[in-house]
Amino acid sequence: MAEPNDSERYNLWVRERAKALRAADRPPTTQAEWRQRREKLRREMLQAMGPWPETPAELRPEILGTIERKGYRIERLIFQSQPDVWVTAHLYVPEGAKRSPAVLVVHGHWAMARRDPVVQARCLGLVKLGFVVLAIDAFGSGERHAQPARGTYHGALDGAALWPTGRTLLGLQVYDNRRAVDYLLTRPEVDPARIGITGASGGGNQSMYAGALDDRIACVVPVCSVGQYQAYLQAACCVCEVLPRALTFTEEGDVLALVAPRALMVINASRDAFQFSPGEAEKSVARARHVYDLLLQRERIRHVVFDSGHDYNKPMREAMYGWMSRWLKDVGDGSPIPEPEFELESPETLACFPELAKRPTVWMTPTRLAGRLGRELIAKSDQLKPRHAEEWESTAVEWRARLETLLGGMPKLAAAAGRAEGPPDADDPVTLPVRIRGEDGLPIPTLTLSRRQPTRPRPGVIVLHLDGKSAAIKHPLPRALATDGWFVALPDLRATGVLKPAHDAIATAPDHNSAEHGVWIGRPLLGQWVVDVRAVAEWLAIQGNRDESRMCVIGLDAAGIVALAAAALWPDRFTSAALVQTPVLLITDEPYPKDTRMGLLAPGLFTVGDVPHLAALVAPRRLFIVGGRRIDSVDPLGELALTKAFDFTRSVYQAHRRADKLTITSSIAWNQLARQL
Repeated sequence: MAEPNDSERYNLWVRERAKALRAADRPPTTQAEWRQRREKLRREMLQAMGPWPETPAELRPEILGTIERKGYRIERLIFQSQPDVWVTAHLYVPEGAKRSPAVLVVHGHWAMARRDPVVQARCLGLVKLGFVVLAIDAFGSGERHAQPARGTYHGALDGAALWPTGRTLLGLQVYDNRRAVDYLLTRPEVDPARIGITGASGGGNQSMYAGALDDRIACVVPVCSVGQYQAYLQAACCVCEVLPRALTFTEEGDVLALVAPRALMVINASRDAFQFSPGEAEKSVARARHVYDLLLQRERIRHVVFDSGHDYNKPMREAMYGWMSRWLKDVGDGSPIPEPEFELESPETLACFPELAKRPTVWMTPTRLAGRLGRELIAKSDQLKPRHAEEWESTAVEWRARLETLLGGMPKLAAAAGRAEGPPDADDPVTLPVRIRGEDGLPIPTLTLSRRQPTRPRPGVIVLHLDGKSAAIKHPLPRALATDGWFVALPDLRATGVLKPAHDAIATAPDHNSAEHGVWIGRPLLGQWVVDVRAVAEWLAIQGNRDESRMCVIGLDAAGIVALAAAALWPDRFTSAALVQTPVLLITDEPYPKDTRMGLLAPGLFTVGDVPHLAALVAPRRLFIVGGRRIDSVDPLGELALTKAFDFTRSVYQAHRRADKLTITSSIAWNQLARQL
């Protein structure tokens, strides 16, 4: 078999890891075994999605207007799912409805969200058949976007902004759906025992998860959304479909099985993308079907495939009408029901807020909620400013353990090894390309620089850039370090530089797919990068003519956060660290700017803290902070703002009585930095 290209290695490794994680899966053999697995799986899923409010907020529903149509009416409304988190919706009510069956309709990635013609069509078909129908906008989509417009997107960096807070866009959508059911239960027109849910694409994912976790939903119909988690690792999926570390504890078939013994119809399209293809879906449906058989409820699960592309078209809707009628109205045998005739409304007619200024004053989007939640977490860390070194050390031990866990653990590495990939050049310092062996034998292409005839044992330094070694070598610092006698390593970390996977960027995130795939397997990209830094450090440590008392890690631009995490976790290896023009905070209320690295947004990171708190974990070792910027700006901060940003870091160095080991400066000569590290 031919060796894979470097750009293919990361994705191949992720898929092999996922396969190994689920290799021991076996179906339950008894109802008791399934009940035990069911409870454990629900706990794991809820933990991975992130915490929900302990006490539900008041719904505070408000009907903003009513549209009368022949045989039904449409109410434009909002309700509150969490404090200041408002859900825009509209409700279809059949004429004379009283304790009628109801269906929650959740949309996927259609241009106009809940008001899109594709979404409207199933709502209208259902209301014409006598169902009360509630259609809601997903968090960050449609009228819930910061600037509502056709085709607005809540994924990529917007949705991933929630990850460091320990929340997920998926979890918040599922919670919104739970609150939507709460709202339906307040309506006298609705029979609380006869509620269904359906959606397609991302809405199909929501339908599956809401149905799995809310036993009040009696009938679940996900469309063009079911496949296998492992198949997601061969595609680009929206952040709203990502369940962090899911592959460490389950596969999608068991999630489907959580719906049992309630009614479940899975609809797929023959010409859909691979991750939602009928073959991949059947693997999950078969796994769920086994549980339905254990519970003696085989008639309550059905898998239907249509000759279609990714859609929720008329034949699919008619199959759904039949299934909902069978299990929510006790009408028919579940076979398709012809769709009634209807007329679509214009999206403008269904708008809750035709004028944006009339939305509630506080309007939460995913990034704004991430900012609020993040500040609450970071405030808790800020309260731990130490009075003396011993007090800090107990905090540092706890934070390091937590950081290691949320980064996916630090696997044991094989013995350090590397080989030259070409001859050294003739310059002084000498440049030599090296290929270092990392985790599971993954290559770490590295460029080394060192004096041709060093006058003293060489301290080792790793200089990081998230565009790889070709970007790092353009900075003047590496050559200044080598000239001063340092043995310099410039690595391509995983999924960066020549290791960057093809087609990795989506929307504003340059590392979208590689970051998502790492989160799926419980190994956030930030953690993987730290492991690669460790591998390079171990290789540097065994090189000849080494100064064993000195090892430094330096991060240029956003790679400073990787350098901090590496230095924080291995105080026994790195004796100093430096950040050069690194963002001083990851937390922000506004959307991250284009080209922000999604791989830095490790789930739960803010439970340790932000950049200054990671920097504090370097104390009392030598730390240089050279320049800095806001995450949303390329302009450097002034000396006063930079110093203020690292107030927490400075307090820890002062507690150690080693304030002299922390240098915060807006600029420095590179040769001077090389001498002082």
